[in-house]
Amino acid sequence: MLLLFISFFSYSQVQTPLQLTDLFDLEHVTDPQISPDGSKIAYIRNFKDIMTDRDYSNLWIVNSDGTQNRPLTQGNQRDFAPRWSYDGKKIAFLSNGQDEKVKLFVYYLDTETAVALTHSANPPGAVAWSTDDTQLAFTRFVAASKKSLLNIPSKPEGAQWNAPPIFINDMNYRGDGAGYLKPGNRQIFTLGLDGGTAKQWTFTAHNHGNPVWGKDDDNSLIFSANLHDNHEIASRNSEIYQLRLTDGSIKALTNRFGPDGDPVLSPDGKQIAFTGFDDTFQGYQVTNLYVMNADGSGIKNLTASLDRDASNPQWESNGKGIYFQYDEKGDTKIGHVTRTGKISTLAEGLGGLDLGRPYNQGTFSVSNNNRLAYTLGGTEHPADLAVWTENKTTRLTQLNDDLFSFRKLGKVEEIWWKSSFDGKDIQGWIVTPPDFDPNKKYPFILEIHGGPFAMYGTSFTYEIQEFAAAGYVVLYANPRGSTGYGQEFGNSIHHDYPNHDYDDLMSGVDAVIAKGFVDTAHLFVTGGSGGGVLTAWIVGKTDRFKAAVVAKPVINWSSFVLHADAPAFFGKYWFGEMPWENIQHYWRRSPLSLVGNVKTPTMLLTGEQDFRTPISESEQYYAALKLLGVETAMVRIPNASHGLNNRPSMLMSKTASILSWFNYYKNRQ
Repeated sequence: MLLLFISFFSYSQVQTPLQLTDLFDLEHVTDPQISPDGSKIAYIRNFKDIMTDRDYSNLWIVNSDGTQNRPLTQGNQRDFAPRWSYDGKKIAFLSNGQDEKVKLFVYYLDTETAVALTHSANPPGAVAWSTDDTQLAFTRFVAASKKSLLNIPSKPEGAQWNAPPIFINDMNYRGDGAGYLKPGNRQIFTLGLDGGTAKQWTFTAHNHGNPVWGKDDDNSLIFSANLHDNHEIASRNSEIYQLRLTDGSIKALTNRFGPDGDPVLSPDGKQIAFTGFDDTFQGYQVTNLYVMNADGSGIKNLTASLDRDASNPQWESNGKGIYFQYDEKGDTKIGHVTRTGKISTLAEGLGGLDLGRPYNQGTFSVSNNNRLAYTLGGTEHPADLAVWTENKTTRLTQLNDDLFSFRKLGKVEEIWWKSSFDGKDIQGWIVTPPDFDPNKKYPFILEIHGGPFAMYGTSFTYEIQEFAAAGYVVLYANPRGSTGYGQEFGNSIHHDYPNHDYDDLMSGVDAVIAKGFVDTAHLFVTGGSGGGVLTAWIVGKTDRFKAAVVAKPVINWSSFVLHADAPAFFGKYWFGEMPWENIQHYWRRSPLSLVGNVKTPTMLLTGEQDFRTPISESEQYYAALKLLGVETAMVRIPNASHGLNNRPSMLMSKTASILSWFNYYKNRQ
């Protein structure tokens, strides 16, 4: 009997709450690419290494029925962007596995070998196959020499002078995650399967989008770019272009003011599907799916009746319709639209690509026999691989079942409420701690998404699950301005944010409190980016929260629009005029204007290399709170850009820092 008990105990694992270091054990699927005949799916399996603090990924393949799931590459490296050849016998992909330099590889399934085709200093972009499978097209950064007006004397031989001054005269001279930009642009290249020297086709001082091959005996490439002379000022005014490989000429196929992108040719090459909108300088504008003739004539909006953002268009093999994806009320779906504009929904639950917070990011691909492969997300797991065929979805992987066999997650429940401002219906989700007892009282965290034009949804989130594991009830929501609810709802904060999101969120807090299991003496609030703006706004409007963490915020809009990495965008679209034209418009929407009201202990948290919401915004707020005698602290994440995801430990440290601040004030009497 004793031996039987020991044996049973040894194989029975007790489930415990998620731990902060479990982040390093989480895996997820990205970029599933189904073969032309629909029999196999190539995908990227992403994992982390706790010792090197790095994200890695390998190329895997599986039969569409779930059998023979196996790696094509192995090792602590980054493999990504797989693309099938038309004959289904080869897979092009990018990898740094050979010598840390990202190269273009082709994997031959018959010989099970991968061959590197490029050895350039700058990595190629996503690859497109020619229709005869003999060539590959891609973009690559080409450095340019930059002239300086500075006439600096040369240092004497052997002298140890400081590095020379850097001369900047571009509008866009730095980018979040990229740092200070080197002079040059992404140009279009083609390369044969024998490798060698890639042929450069474009030479303009503009960035070119990923090209796709025409159906005219591979004599043309279609791409999106902003080649206008005023591209730095009118940054969203991109067009669809045709590049003729017979003579190198470039022709614009669209000419409206607004962003046109994601071009995809129909199977017969006679039409092009693409996405975009007519730009009216609104804060949020719905992106539609269009189709036009290959010469640019006959443009037709196919999704005008949907009132949702369409993306990732892919043609049906018979050319009668187009698959695409769109967000709706916290879910990401695969839709289908006919050439006459009839829309239907095929699959739901795309997501799981953002492990940190519950943003619904997902993608899919389609085979010639209309079978779909996609990233299947959910509140209980990050992205796994799924296949859809004949109205049936089959989940093919369970990458985290080993971890979740002994870790217990918080339960996620959808909730709707009416905003106290105008009665708008607001959607949110309540996450309760593992072993939740509705008869007990729990501390509460309101977690707010960024954007502000973005959408939370039914996706697994490490950060919020860690909050629940620490014993907190968590509410995350989509207040006005969120996408996935139509243009009127998304644009209801136009030139007004963050005023009435406050009412939406406070009404949500009240709705959760009304359920009876929240300790109202222990309310906490946090959010990042746009959520950081709202967190700072909230503590300037109310003292109901015991502590707050303001992550990567905007505090002073007049400094932000001139200091962020897109100066031609934010002032023009979010305010309609510049700070020197109407400073009061900027000031009345800045959390700094309310700082004199703040009594809530507030911590600031930002990456030191954040060029989207620069750390100077946090520093302003920190100084103001210190001068006012408010309990405050500042957490600076070294080497981190806006996403705080350059390395896994950054996300872990962010989450741990928030919990440390909240736990301190939760436990303090």
